Amino acid sequence: MLEVRKVSKSYGGAGGRRVLDGVSLTVVPGEYVAIVGESGVGKSTLLNLIAGLDVPDSGELLLEGTDLARLDEHARTLVRRTRMGFVFQAFHLLPHLSIARNVALPLALNGSAGKAADERVQELLFAVGLGDRADSLPRELSGGEMQRVAVARALAHRPALVLADEPTGNLDPDNAAIIRDVLRAQIKRDNAAGILVTHSAAAAASTDRVYELSRSGLTLRT
Repeated sequence: MLEVRKVSKSYGGAGGRRVLDGVSLTVVPGEYVAIVGESGVGKSTLLNLIAGLDVPDSGELLLEGTDLARLDEHARTLVRRTRMGFVFQAFHLLPHLSIARNVALPLALNGSAGKAADERVQELLFAVGLGDRADSLPRELSGGEMQRVAVARALAHRPALVLADEPTGNLDPDNAAIIRDVLRAQIKRDNAAGILVTHSAAAAASTDRVYELSRSGLTLRT
């Protein structure tokens, strides 16, 4: 599903700060992995590169055989919209849309509407504990509730690759456990590949494998 081959990234031009240096990772369909590490080592940068939100200085990012690093911005956007689901730390909910319509947005962008789409939205809202808030606007929700909406939205169109950047960071222990279970269940059910960036030991433990990212590279925890 995903092959990251010797990816490097620096910021600040010539002589700038090297964030990632020759990072490699492979994730197969149905596999859910976690990336942990200290703040500032490049975990979110790696996710942004995999999502095609940024491009590496060198290396390959192969999603289902297509090197995202060689695509232009429009093509990367299309791949991201159709094949990926991304849970951002900052939520990025549209403030003028109801919770249900926010979750439905990936479905609408991919041409899915009607009863099946409505049922999918309802299923996910109930799964994340917000089945009774479908008509609410984002401003009427707490930060933790908005995070749960963001998770539901990322999963709505059954993406082939799920990327989650600290999806339980704003949640209390009970709701964090719900989100851990929802992410894992949906990834396994849809035979997707999942990558979780987290500081939470409990969240990392819900995945199949845990990698640690440091200045020296990405290593598998045993």
